[in-house]
Amino acid sequence: MARVCQITGKKRVIGNNVSHSKRRTKREFAPNLKTKRFWLESEERFVTLKVSAAGMRTINKNGLEAALKSAQTKGLIDIY
Repeated sequence: MARVCQITGKKRVIGNNVSHSKRRTKREFAPNLKTKRFWLESEERFVTLKVSAAGMRTINKNGLEAALKSAQTKGLIDIY
């Protein structure tokens, strides 16, 4: 799964570059992805995730285990 946030499911979106003369060419809006290690307290190990900035905020707000469980029910990750 390249360029997809493993917590929120955000992925690239296709749009247009619009010049001053209103010519349109295709472009890509990419999510702000970072590869980050999180400490999973219950298993006492690190979990490496590819998450967006919004995914990091979700983890900070809800907790790592709750975010992993919701991502697993959405089908974004298999086993953490």
